[in-house]
Amino acid sequence: MRNLGTGIGWRPEIAEAVERMPGIDWVEAVAENICPGHLPASLVRLRERGVTVVPHGVSLGLGGADRPAEGKLADLAARAEALGSPLVTEHIAFVRAGGALTASPLLEAGHLLPVPRTRDALDVLCENVRIAQDALPVPLAVENIAALICWPGEEMTEGQFLYDLVDRTGVRLLIDVANLHTNHVNRGEDPARALDELPVEAIAYVHVAGGFERDGVWHDSHAHPVPPAVLDVLAELASRVRPPGVLLERDENFPEPAELERELVAIRETVEKGAASQAATARDAAARATADAPPTGSGSAVATSTGPARQRLALAQAALLSALVAGTPVPEGFDRTRLAVQARALAGKRADVVAKVAPELPEILTQSYRKAFLAYAQGHPMTAGYRRDALDFAEHLLFEGGLRDTAERRALSDWWLERSGPAPLSRRPAARLARATRRVLLRR
Repeated sequence: MRNLGTGIGWRPEIAEAVERMPGIDWVEAVAENICPGHLPASLVRLRERGVTVVPHGVSLGLGGADRPAEGKLADLAARAEALGSPLVTEHIAFVRAGGALTASPLLEAGHLLPVPRTRDALDVLCENVRIAQDALPVPLAVENIAALICWPGEEMTEGQFLYDLVDRTGVRLLIDVANLHTNHVNRGEDPARALDELPVEAIAYVHVAGGFERDGVWHDSHAHPVPPAVLDVLAELASRVRPPGVLLERDENFPEPAELERELVAIRETVEKGAASQAATARDAAARATADAPPTGSGSAVATSTGPARQRLALAQAALLSALVAGTPVPEGFDRTRLAVQARALAGKRADVVAKVAPELPEILTQSYRKAFLAYAQGHPMTAGYRRDALDFAEHLLFEGGLRDTAERRALSDWWLERSGPAPLSRRPAARLARATRRVLLRR
């Protein structure tokens, strides 16, 4: 595997700072935020300097019951080619549920949700990974995610689940040590055991990020400093294998560049500290692997019929997501308290992201934006992307939400009308009449 070195997550808000940071060998960019035909100038300059850029997908939903969408795979492939990337990465998660497999409305989570560690879910995931591998021009690596909730009836630990995934598909792993720490706090899972069980030789690179704990729940925020506990997990990993690459993730609440640079120094020092004890640990691990484990990374296909497994997984994921975003009954076996925490977190994240993709909305509604959006979210699950969600929220306020402030209503209606119709504006008389009618109705 290619040695990437030390990197940082590239975000537009810190693009200039990243370009000036010393010792940055590579960066990772969110794939969905990159247009292959119009690459950000900062990424172009970094590539010209020889800095590797890796696209990191967040919307493919490889752990979902449906097969990966051809269009999303084509988009991910185009970004890898445009950036000259040596690999692409995605998540072991589901992000949507419902639809044709369940004959129910399609629901979007707007977030990465955990797949059950069951044979059904593993069979479906393996087939989805193979579909993605065949469609992509470069190797694929998949990331373990953080979770607030546990699925009932799980049949494997996280390490066993990842081990079998690698053994059956040959896929590489992106190990997020912050997510291992999150699952330790939220699910009582031992990071050291997970590292013992997973095939460390399949690691493509490692994520390191910060978060915070509230009421006994760890929130993987990517908006706080990296805590010592996460660095401890990184040291545990580095004592087993020297990762080909390590990357610092930060998505918001960006500190001064000097603070990010200090975190990068701490990450480098932690890897070196872990590597110092690697030789003895590697000898022990090799003895255990020889005695107890089959070979990994073979990419050997296991013939399975995933049709029934997909159906069962689809029903289970749709029931869970509906409980989280549509207020339907909690499926049997789930922790109701934890699901309530997850539901609030999803609604809060949805409000935050809509505010980013449509910043005019909080400007128009000022302090009432968040309260209004959270009230809207309780009865209106997201069925498409965040931009569509912003339009639907504005439409709800205008036609059903009882928006009484005249100035706010006029500003919001103008914003909605500019974005809800065809672009460019249609010249067809019927379309123009419909648009004019909507404008008149809104003025009333």
